[in-house]
Amino acid sequence: MKYTVLIIDDEEPLREAIRLLGDWEGLGVGQLLEAADGLSGLRMLAEQRVDLAIVDMKMPGLNGAELLQTAQQQYPGLLTIVVSGYNDFEYTRQAIRSKVVDYLLKPVNRTELNQALRKAMDVLEAKRRQESDFIAQNITLNLSLPGLKEKMYLSILERSFKQQANEAFLPLIGADDKANRFVVVLLRILNLDQIRRSRFHGDTELLHFAVSNVVNEVAGAHFQAFSFANPKQERELVAILTMNGGGAADAAYRALHQVNAIAATLQRLFGIRVAAGIGGPVAEALDMAASFEEARSALGEMDLLRMNGAAAVRAAAADHRGSSSRSEVGVSGERSSSKAAARSHTGEGEGRTPGAAASAEKRQPKEGLSLPGRMAVIRQALAGDNLQQASSIISELARSWQDADRLSLGEADRIIREGIVLFGDLSLALGVPQERLPAGSEESLRSRGLSLDFATFEQFAALLQRLLSFYHEQLRAAQAVQKPFDIADIKAHIDRYYFEDIKISLYTDKYFLSREYLMKLFKQQFGCGIHEYVQKVRMDKARELLDDSALKIQDISELLGYKDKNYFSKAFRNYYSLSPTEYRSSKGNS
Repeated sequence: MKYTVLIIDDEEPLREAIRLLGDWEGLGVGQLLEAADGLSGLRMLAEQRVDLAIVDMKMPGLNGAELLQTAQQQYPGLLTIVVSGYNDFEYTRQAIRSKVVDYLLKPVNRTELNQALRKAMDVLEAKRRQESDFIAQNITLNLSLPGLKEKMYLSILERSFKQQANEAFLPLIGADDKANRFVVVLLRILNLDQIRRSRFHGDTELLHFAVSNVVNEVAGAHFQAFSFANPKQERELVAILTMNGGGAADAAYRALHQVNAIAATLQRLFGIRVAAGIGGPVAEALDMAASFEEARSALGEMDLLRMNGAAAVRAAAADHRGSSSRSEVGVSGERSSSKAAARSHTGEGEGRTPGAAASAEKRQPKEGLSLPGRMAVIRQALAGDNLQQASSIISELARSWQDADRLSLGEADRIIREGIVLFGDLSLALGVPQERLPAGSEESLRSRGLSLDFATFEQFAALLQRLLSFYHEQLRAAQAVQKPFDIADIKAHIDRYYFEDIKISLYTDKYFLSREYLMKLFKQQFGCGIHEYVQKVRMDKARELLDDSALKIQDISELLGYKDKNYFSKAFRNYYSLSPTEYRSSKGNS
């Protein structure tokens, strides 16, 4: 049975290019229709039985996104391929939601067009070939090939794939070709929150689409690539690289260089920084689960202390024989030495020899210098509203991890997750209501202004400090609500911290009271305003310090919180009608 394809594009040159480049006869296309705009395209869909539509996203009047939305509702069985450019992501948002078969970047070339058409024809063939209710249900739920392939890959990677029930779909991922080798790559976006805000208007889905776009385009002549967002971790994308022909070592070598090219392109185009773990090549599609686990391990074992903020890539074994060989490359870094790689390939690599194990054990931080081991002291500090002391403990921990000379990316992730749980439990124990605390997911943390971005050890350490500060603020707010307000607390704070930069907002934020109310209450109680009282305390202290002739006026100025000696002298004269020097002279003459 022949298929009908409809090209919907307002540009005649592009329609002509698609007509000339497509292998229509070889693909089993019997009728090729054209529409010069979106409205005409919808009319033709209503009049003709169309199997596949090729839609340009940027058209006047009814654009591609609007057309896809309508077609999805009115013609749910229609397969679509979209045509767009790198800078047209705002137009392709609907393409993502409509689950198109594939997308083509302008200018369209022969190879990419026919690959996309073949994907669509494979889906149509599978729909017509299968009779079982199970397959029919899968086809109904997965009308687009990307969605179907993503579900297949995920079930394989999670080891839940039912081969007998899904046998007909294996050719869609190249599992029927014995010459194919498969490599699984795990990409982690290190600066996801920053890039999503600055380049993608806060849209994670759009950012994932952009990364997948680059992965699929940069994979090169040696690989076919298919990538998708990890549904369990929004910072991660899974890429499947399929190479036809060649040995395992060749596939591993080419995969490493292709992934480095992908990482460099993402950084150049969008400023996206990634860490990538590459699994070993496998010859059987169902063995991709092992390659995925190797990719996960390679990613987690990256040394954060040696990541400089640029993209970093770490590859697993050159073949799938259970080896632990590793090759680590940063876009601006160097590959590990061939001698070390050779030792690792023979089972004598990282963490395998007794000497290496002893060395690694020696480098580990002491048990007391772990976050759980220091939580009792941190709790005591926060309960006493001493953020500085708690912060110094986090800094001490960071130095211990640096001194250990290795902190893996996986270990850093574990510490962050551990910190969120421990700080959350501590806050609950000290009276913070549950509703004031994040649930622990990235989305929950982000909604409270906390980003988990980090690409270097310094950024990781700063993130721990931000988490500490956030939970400290929740504690202060809870304590302010629980404790009856006493205006004398403000006076006591000024008496103790007169040398700091004291602002009214410090108290309005702490006690959740208005500026006007606080100032009125303070004046009623103590006979002067808050600023006037700060000035009085400083000036009283200034006279006391000036009585000590060993102290220089510059020193006294700094002790009182004045950054400028002249400003202090002017404030003193305005208050006492004589300068600090004149005051000292008067005391000396008395």
